[in-house]
Amino acid sequence: MRYLLFVTLLWAFSFSLIGEYLAGQVDSYFAVLTRIVIAGLVFLPLTCWRGVPATFVRGMLLIGALQFGVTYVCLYLSFGLLSVPEVLLFTVLTPLYVTLIEDALRRRFNPMALFAALMAVAGAVLIRYDRIGTDFYLGFCLLQVANATFAAGQVLYKHLLARHPSDLPQYRRFGYFYLGALAVALPAFLAFGNATRLPSSALQWSVLLWLGMVASGLGLYWWNKGASLVDGGTLAVMNNALVPAGLLVNLLLWNRDADLLRLGLGGAVIAASLLFIRTSPVQGAEARR
Repeated sequence: MRYLLFVTLLWAFSFSLIGEYLAGQVDSYFAVLTRIVIAGLVFLPLTCWRGVPATFVRGMLLIGALQFGVTYVCLYLSFGLLSVPEVLLFTVLTPLYVTLIEDALRRRFNPMALFAALMAVAGAVLIRYDRIGTDFYLGFCLLQVANATFAAGQVLYKHLLARHPSDLPQYRRFGYFYLGALAVALPAFLAFGNATRLPSSALQWSVLLWLGMVASGLGLYWWNKGASLVDGGTLAVMNNALVPAGLLVNLLLWNRDADLLRLGLGGAVIAASLLFIRTSPVQGAEARR
C-alpha cells in the first residue's frame, strides 16, 4: 500500500509537467521513447538474464508493451487535445478496467470491488466535471485505450508474479518490462514521429530526464510492486487517488482555477471507497487466502 501511495504523489507532478513543458512543444512519440530509454538504462544493468523462465520473459514483454508503450503513447497524444484537468478527469474509468480484468482473470464477479471502484469513479467525477473541449471524443477515446492498457498491465503483473515465484528481488526481473515498451515506442516514433519537434531547451530535457528516471523508472516499478501486494479492489481505488492529488499539484504550482469544495468532497468519496474495500468481507477473505 505504501508503494502505491508514494507513487501517487510522485505521478501527481507528472501530469502537470507534461502539460506545461512538453505537450504541444515536444513530439509525443519522441517523449515516450526517451522516457522508456532512460528508465530502461536504470533497470537493464540490474536485470538477471539467465535462469528466468521464457514464459515469464514473454509475459513481462507483453506487460511493458501494454502498460508503458501503448499507455504512454496514447496519454501523450491526448495532452495535445485536452487540458491537464480534462486528462485527469478522463482517467477516472481506470478502476473499472482494473476490476473487470482482475475478475475476468479469476473467473469471478466481485460486487464489493466493483462497488468500491464505482465509488472512486464517482468521487473523481465529482472533483472535475465541467465543460469539455471540442476535441473531447478523440481525447476521450485515446485515454480509454490508455486506461485499459495501464489497468491490464498492472493486473497481469500481479498474476505473472504469482505464477512464477522467485527468490530474486522483483527489480532483477523488471528490465524485460522496458524492452517490451521499447518494442512499441520505437516503431511508433519511426513511423509517426516528427523529428523537427525535439526538445529545444535544457528545461525540457530536464523534465524528460526526471520523468524517465524517476516517474517511469522507479515509479512504474514501485507501482507494479505495490499492485502485486494488494487485492484488486484496493488497486482499483488507488488508481483514482491520482485525480485529487494531480489536481491539487496543478492548482498549487500552476495556479489553475479549481473548485476546492468539490476537490474536498470528491477526495472524501475516494477515501471512503478505499476504506470500504479494505474493510469489506470479501477483502478480508482474500487477505486470508
